[in-house]
Amino acid sequence: MPASDDLSLALVVDDDEVFRTRLCRAFAQRNWEAEAAGDGDQALQIAKERSPDLVLVDLRMPGKGGLEIVEDLRAIDSSMAIIVLTGYGSIPTAISAMKKGADHYLSKPADADQILAVYDAVRNPPAAATGTPETVPTLARVEWEHIQRIIADCDGNISQAARLLGIHRRSLQRKLGKYPPMR
Repeated sequence: MPASDDLSLALVVDDDEVFRTRLCRAFAQRNWEAEAAGDGDQALQIAKERSPDLVLVDLRMPGKGGLEIVEDLRAIDSSMAIIVLTGYGSIPTAISAMKKGADHYLSKPADADQILAVYDAVRNPPAAATGTPETVPTLARVEWEHIQRIIADCDGNISQAARLLGIHRRSLQRKLGKYPPMR
């Protein structure tokens, strides 16, 4: 295939020719350029020449296995996204793949849309939540909401709610007589 600067390149490394061809065609339909490799040596050669954006590696292949290919690919270019695909998924193999340098691990059958969703998640991880929220309810507001929930759980029975809250019934009635605090 001729190189194109406009399209992202996906390299599909799988010994199953039908799956490889189908996946390459699916990527082409989604405006990606796709290269196919039937074994590890061919995949490494393409990766050296073309530096793909995304590499899909089958875990079990004759000759060089998927985990070895992942390590070699990571050594060639640390910026490419590497997703391991396997029909024999297990937690230990997923952990091994991630330790070897894979960015993600998917079980077959995986379609192009699932793969591209994972690729987007790898390239654009969600922003980390800041440690401090911008606003928090006041303690009085939290107490008022808790009291309202307990009263609702007790079907409006003030005596039963007071017993559950561990306060006197008149104290609970006094608290209920106040307007709910803001925020």
